[in-house]
Amino acid sequence: MSATAGTFPAERTAIITGAVSERGIGRATVNYLAENGWNIGIIDLDDAACKSVAAAVSAEFGVKAYGVGANVGDESSVRNAIDELEAQLPQIVALANVAGVSSPVGYLEVTADEWNRVLNINLNGVHYATRRVAESMVKNRVGRIVNISSVSAQRGGGTFSKTAYSVAKAGVIGLTRSTARELGPYDITVNAISPGPIDTDIMGGTLSQDRKDELVKDLVVNRVGSTRDIAAAIHFLISEDTGYISGQTLNVDGGLYMH
Repeated sequence: MSATAGTFPAERTAIITGAVSERGIGRATVNYLAENGWNIGIIDLDDAACKSVAAAVSAEFGVKAYGVGANVGDESSVRNAIDELEAQLPQIVALANVAGVSSPVGYLEVTADEWNRVLNINLNGVHYATRRVAESMVKNRVGRIVNISSVSAQRGGGTFSKTAYSVAKAGVIGLTRSTARELGPYDITVNAISPGPIDTDIMGGTLSQDRKDELVKDLVVNRVGSTRDIAAAIHFLISEDTGYISGQTLNVDGGLYMH
């Protein structure tokens, strides 16, 4: 138990889902948080890869790290993974729901299977992980949850991924606001980050210079985003000093979408 409600214990753990892919936001977040003294819980599909990343993180940054394979779209799989992480690591103070899939399928081509696949991983998966960590955070009366949405949710697509993805990511914003309201009395904050174009494989493979130049035309900054840009925003929102920010969607998008 933390000593006082709302304050962080000396030893604290952040769980990151979708944390293994070398070029992904999850992996960048793992490294960024470990660099800043967080102990790390890793969830991704491949158990061996999770354990290997955990060992590398522990060796490089000198923090405790542990990895468990799980499918975020399967509730019992997620619950079991978080149970195991909790048994191996210090108190869970933060969760970053990064796991997600892209879907470049046009609306008129989208099948029921594709629709359900995208919503299950990108929306239900966020709910399953949040629901489980919330139980522990409520007991300890402190927590920070950050969900990854997308500028696609706010602009109605216009990105590599199409409608099923936009719908799931819009749902993440609704889930963020509603859980922020319900979990707030327990000193838990819930926020979303809405990335613009980031140079990751979810954009359909490594971005060519031409594609980057094209994307930059819509931005107010002179470059596409990096995974570190998102990792830094996650680090900000899970810090002890950001307890007065909740239910928000932080656009880390180079100015692509302005309210």
